Amino acid sequence: MFVGETWSNGDPVEMQNRSWLALVTFCGLLSLAASLGFALVFAGGAGAFASPGNEQAQKSNPATEQTFLGMITDAQCGARHNRYSGKRPADCARMCVRNGSKYLLINGDQKNILQGSEPAIDHLAGQRATVTGTLNGDTIKVSSVGPIEQ
Repeated sequence: MFVGETWSNGDPVEMQNRSWLALVTFCGLLSLAASLGFALVFAGGAGAFASPGNEQAQKSNPATEQTFLGMITDAQCGARHNRYSGKRPADCARMCVRNGSKYLLINGDQKNILQGSEPAIDHLAGQRATVTGTLNGDTIKVSSVGPIEQ
């Protein structure tokens, strides 16, 4: 039906007059919003990868020997040994290491696997200690370990 036509009963046909400009504006705004959304997603991802303070680089510098403080325990139990086992934390840590776990140095949320100097580490299991060594990732290659003097 065309503008100006009438129905068979004689009533005029009302056609909605849609503006092409409104349609083009709507589509343009929709594509602009989608483009802005994609740009934010990609810019955020690129910023995360391009940050100069890469966490892994800050966390480990294998050439530098450092001193770390914390509790020596095992990777299986962590800071919470089974209190119903009847074993002291030191005995539990030693038993877990004998069963295949690794020694761990815990200081708050920081957890580092200890590698090397096992007899000295074994002697201080379950105690707070000072560990000197090189950090590589989350593993400390131990050069010396001693109790924290109070």
